[in-house]
Amino acid sequence: MKAWAPLRTEVRAFLAEEIGRGGFVPLVDSWARGFSRDFSRRLAARGWVGMTVPQEYGGAGRSHVERFVVAEELLAAGAPVLAHWAAERQVAPMLLRIGTEEQKSRLLPGIVRGELSFGIGLSEPDSGSDLASVRTRATRVDGGWAITGQKVWTSAGDRVDHMFVLCRTGDSEDRHHGLSQLMVSTDAEGFRARPIVTMSGEAEFAEIFLDKVFVPDADVIGEIGRGWQQATQELGWERSGPDRYLSTFVLLARFLALEAPALDADRGRLAARLSALRELSWQVAEKGQAGLDFGADAALAKDAGTTFEQESVEIVRRALGSDVRRHPELQRLLHAAQFASPTFTLRGGTNEILRTITARQLVAS
Repeated sequence: MKAWAPLRTEVRAFLAEEIGRGGFVPLVDSWARGFSRDFSRRLAARGWVGMTVPQEYGGAGRSHVERFVVAEELLAAGAPVLAHWAAERQVAPMLLRIGTEEQKSRLLPGIVRGELSFGIGLSEPDSGSDLASVRTRATRVDGGWAITGQKVWTSAGDRVDHMFVLCRTGDSEDRHHGLSQLMVSTDAEGFRARPIVTMSGEAEFAEIFLDKVFVPDADVIGEIGRGWQQATQELGWERSGPDRYLSTFVLLARFLALEAPALDADRGRLAARLSALRELSWQVAEKGQAGLDFGADAALAKDAGTTFEQESVEIVRRALGSDVRRHPELQRLLHAAQFASPTFTLRGGTNEILRTITARQLVAS
C-alpha cells in the first residue's frame, strides 16, 4: 500500500459525504468556477488547506506529494475549491520562500484556516501572454507605494481578500527589469473589481482597476525589482498541478462509466493519455518537494494537460452526439465543459509560450 493511500481514502470519504448531504454539486473546471468559502473552511478544518505550511504557522507541515493527492481527489470530485486555490497553490509557497517573517505570521495561519482568499494580478489589457509588457505602475510615497493601472482575467478578482499585483517600480530598457510584486487589499481605497460575464452567463474572471491604491512597505512581496523572477517561479506551481489535466474529469468519469462497448476505443485512448499526464504531473510535484527547478517541466505539463482537456471535450461530444440527451447529468457537464474549454490553453500562459519555454530548456540541456 502506498504511504498516502489512507489519506486518499479519507479524502474520498469526506467528499462522498459532502455530495451526499448536498454540500456541493460536482462541477467541470471546479478550481476556476467553484467559489465557496464555507467549503474551503470545512476542508481546512480537516487540515487539507495549506498542507505544506509548517506547523509554526498553523499548518500541518506535510509534503507537496501529499498535497497533490488531496488536490487530485478534490478535482476528480468537482469540488468548489476556488476560494482557497491560489492561496495554497501559489501564495503560501511563495511566502514561505521569500516572504518576511511578519508576512508569514500574519498571512499563513489565515490561509491554513481557509479564511484568506487571494487573486493573482498578472495579465493586462492588450498584452496577451506577453507578461513583460506590464504597464501597471507603483510609485514611491511616504511609507509605501501607490499603484495605478489595470489587470484583466483575474480569477475571482471580485471576491478575494487580497491580490498579488505585478507592477512596474522602475524603468529599464530590458522590460523584464524594474518589475515588483505588491500585495493589495481589495477593500483598499482606489481598488475596484468588475466581474467579466462570459458567454456561459458566469463570471469566473474579473477586470481590476487600481487608482493610486496605497500599499504599505510591509506588503511588498520579496524584493523590489525582482518581480519578473518571482512571478515566473510562482507560475511553476500554477502550471504543474493536477488542475491542468483534471478540469474535465467529472465529465470523463461519467463518459467512461457508460454501458456502451462501441465507445471503448475512445475511452481507452482517453484513459491512457490521462494516466501519462498524471505521471508527468506527479514527477513535477516530486521535483518541487525535492527543491529542484521545475519551471520547464511545469510548462510541458500544462501544455500537454490543457491540450488533453480541450480535446477530451470534443471527443466526448462527437462520440455521444444527440444521444447525450439520454444522460442529463452528463449533458449538463458537457455543456459546461464546452463553454469552459477555450480558456484551458490560455490561462497561466498560452501553449505557444509554454512550448517556447520547454524548447529553450531542451536546447540549454
